Amino acid sequence: MTISIVIPTLDEERSLPPTLTHTAGLGFDEVIVVDGGSRDRTREIVASYSSPQFDVRRSMLNVPTSNFEPRTHIKLLTAPPGRAPQMNAGAAASRGDVLLFLHADTLLPRDARLAIEGALEDPACVGGRFDVRFGRDSRPGRLIGRMINLRSRCTGIATGDQAIFVRRAVFERLGGFSDIPMMEDVDFTRRLKHAGRVAALRSQVVTSYRRWDACGPIRTILLMWVLRLLYWIGVSPGTLSRFYSTVR
Repeated sequence: MTISIVIPTLDEERSLPPTLTHTAGLGFDEVIVVDGGSRDRTREIVASYSSPQFDVRRSMLNVPTSNFEPRTHIKLLTAPPGRAPQMNAGAAASRGDVLLFLHADTLLPRDARLAIEGALEDPACVGGRFDVRFGRDSRPGRLIGRMINLRSRCTGIATGDQAIFVRRAVFERLGGFSDIPMMEDVDFTRRLKHAGRVAALRSQVVTSYRRWDACGPIRTILLMWVLRLLYWIGVSPGTLSRFYSTVR
């Protein structure tokens, strides 16, 4: 099977270089970065990865150079801002039998491809997600990571931080991500689990702690719980996104 990675971006010049450098060496068939109108160097950085003057431009842009293995084709697209439309655009432009949606601040495990292929050997498995841990090791971070993984394993619902993957045919049958301003990951995985078995992989992605640092772990946990509760009782994602923007 072929596997395409789709990365939505918006002003990710700091997080994206290590993610691209790491991901390009993992043996996936293509990486499609879909930018939603960045005003920083995000698009220039992505373009540098496919430039004939790669090494020179990468050095000028302060992109990590150690252990880089450019085995994966990296493509840049633009789309209207919003993770849902950006990821849908990337999926439409991709060629893979399997789609993996990755955040710009998240690193896949080294065995990611093998883990996905192993899960999808079961014809009943329609997709899945990884366990998550934070890049900065701390007691609150370890606890939050365990809570996220446990909640996901119990409910069958995943968030974008967990690197959701899905068979293309299933993604298209479900109509992709709903065009909503937030909770697109929760909405999609809720529909996905009704389409077949969803793999909860023990391999861990490493994601940034920046959101938790910015707002504080307790405040962020409470905010996420409140937002999900309101979503489950029927408050529209549009209303939630306005509330989220105001609080953060």
